[in-house]
Amino acid sequence: MATTADYSAFFRSNGEGRPLLDLAVEGIGSPDAITQIEGALHGIPGLVSARLNFTTKRLSTEWSYIGCDPSCAIATLESLGYRVAPFASDIAETEEDQRTKWLLKCLAIAGFAAMNVMLLSISIWAGNVTDITPETRDLFHWLSALIALPAAGFAGQPFFFSAIKAIRSGTMNMDVPISIGITLALGMSVYETAHHAEHAYFDSALMLIFFLLAGRVLDHSMRKRTRAAAANLAALRVPVAARLNEDGSLTELPPEGLKAGDLMLVRSGERFAADGIIRSGSSQIDESLVTGETAAKSVGTGDRVFAGTLNGQAVLQIEVAAAGTATLLASIERLIDQALLVKSTYVQFADRVAQIYAPVVHVAAGLTAMGWIAWGASVHDAIIIAIAVLIITCPCALALAAPTVQVVTAGALFRRGILMKSGDVIERMAKVDTIVFDKTGTLTLPEAALTDAGDLPDEALQLAGRLAQSSHHPLARAVRDFAVAKFGPLHPIQGAEEITGEGVSALLDGISIRLGSASFCDLPPLIWQDAASVIGFRYGEVTGMISVGQKLRPDAKATILALKRDGYRVLMLSGDQKGAVDAIGEALGIVERRAGLKPADKLAALEALKAEGLTVLMVGDGLNDAPALAAASVSLSPATGADVTQAAADAVFTGIKLGAVRDALQLCRKGQRVMRDNFGLALIYNLIAVPLAVGGFVTPLIAAAAMSGSSIVVTANALRARWAEGLSA
Repeated sequence: MATTADYSAFFRSNGEGRPLLDLAVEGIGSPDAITQIEGALHGIPGLVSARLNFTTKRLSTEWSYIGCDPSCAIATLESLGYRVAPFASDIAETEEDQRTKWLLKCLAIAGFAAMNVMLLSISIWAGNVTDITPETRDLFHWLSALIALPAAGFAGQPFFFSAIKAIRSGTMNMDVPISIGITLALGMSVYETAHHAEHAYFDSALMLIFFLLAGRVLDHSMRKRTRAAAANLAALRVPVAARLNEDGSLTELPPEGLKAGDLMLVRSGERFAADGIIRSGSSQIDESLVTGETAAKSVGTGDRVFAGTLNGQAVLQIEVAAAGTATLLASIERLIDQALLVKSTYVQFADRVAQIYAPVVHVAAGLTAMGWIAWGASVHDAIIIAIAVLIITCPCALALAAPTVQVVTAGALFRRGILMKSGDVIERMAKVDTIVFDKTGTLTLPEAALTDAGDLPDEALQLAGRLAQSSHHPLARAVRDFAVAKFGPLHPIQGAEEITGEGVSALLDGISIRLGSASFCDLPPLIWQDAASVIGFRYGEVTGMISVGQKLRPDAKATILALKRDGYRVLMLSGDQKGAVDAIGEALGIVERRAGLKPADKLAALEALKAEGLTVLMVGDGLNDAPALAAASVSLSPATGADVTQAAADAVFTGIKLGAVRDALQLCRKGQRVMRDNFGLALIYNLIAVPLAVGGFVTPLIAAAAMSGSSIVVTANALRARWAEGLSA
């Protein structure tokens, strides 16, 4: 048993005097573990709350006072068969990878064994209607047993272990009736084989295991761990900050050692260790953390900066306003954690149904056996009929109803460049009625592009592109890319020099050529436009202005119009300035839009929409969108988005077309309809099959065939989820 000393070092404060402890729970196989674990911990002395995140396998606990002993809670989890350790993202990821490999191994063994047993079964079926001898049939049955029993014992472990944990905790999940059905089918097959019967059911048991394992493997392969979010955020943290003392000396210390009012020195190329106000210096910074903008932002004395932001050019002196856990970066991390915990309580419909379905089936089988014995049947015959009831009602179709649709829908989405990260995305996406878009990198392309070359002739544009090749500035890169696309490969101008914060210059045929700021090019002051930056060009007497900004995705307008026609409410929430947001909104016809939003503002806006009873899809790409993505009912992120954003999103789409958003919605709505159809087919099957089995009209062989048949029907029906009307090209 773990002791308090084992975990005391891992407690952290929630800021209100209550200690928090995050535990990694290994051995979680299905979403029903949420109810099982949280229920088992209810009433533990000193434990205020316990929330399990199924995706990350992290159990977040809050205790009533410092010094609480978590050993009782840990012992409770270990008694249920789970392994517990202090949460660490690398340990959790390793455990998840090991489980995925284990499931793949189980799937391979089940598939290989099922194919071989099926070949033997076909020979037996053909022989039963021709001339097979009893000795040959028994030999084939025993060969089938030799293959099936060890294969089923190994491949069925995910279901057996899950069922045992559920029973030990006094709950019921779908794996309990599945395990009973597999065990009875194998046990009865051995009994029938030992008594020289014509039929055995080894093939049915193995095929059942194979189909169900396919669903489990899919679930694990689609679920990319959101614990990557913590690692990516950690990469933005600064390990050491430079504090400027009153005597002008520098003291290096951890960022947590800074306090409000301290002066912090930030050199070119360094990230800010704390939030603060610039007191000396001017520079260009990457503030995508706050606004989502990829373009560099010019800042000077009096401007506010945030921890994690990258200083691009000059040395700055910053007066610290917030440090440590009070920074915006830390707030984003907490918001992501909170939003993910709220969403982690989702439980699949099939497992909820199992709470009622499985006990009813078991009672029905027991009553069937007792009824036939009372009617005068032999104990053997009554047990055979009861086993037929259990086999025919084994919830194969019910258990396959969702996973098969997930497989087909995930494949259809993948062919359109959309990658699902969890199986429940289909159901949540199908319920969406409101769509919230970020602006930069979502409605627009992630990279800046040349939007207007002014009156510059082609020869001058070509020269500007050649000169831009000697610069690392993102605006120069946009000029270079445009020129290369228009004129083909270009040779850089020899002897070009870049002056940080000004531009790049060279001598060409004895004439000065420059690309950069207005003053650098000896031009009148250039303006900052709402949707673009304007840079200057001079080659002798040839001068001009080049506008570089964010371009809309090529199908953005058509996609927004189509989504409105489909009945969705469309909004835009952006951290960018109002002029840029209004310009994009007018171009796309998005009436509901807000500008200048911080991450917490976006999260609040999402929560307000959800409070209205709306089901919200959030589409965003910036780090500042990560909390909103995690808090939304369902979320999408472009593959060009920040790593932490992709980690918080439920799905990622590739390519430059925004039409992937509509494709995802339509395919998921079709998948949800097919999933409901599958549950309906499973219900109809049971309404017909159960009375026949209880009445003794179904032999175990027919029951096994019906069980497999229902699975085939459900699987075939799931193929309809591959198509949906109106998909983008």
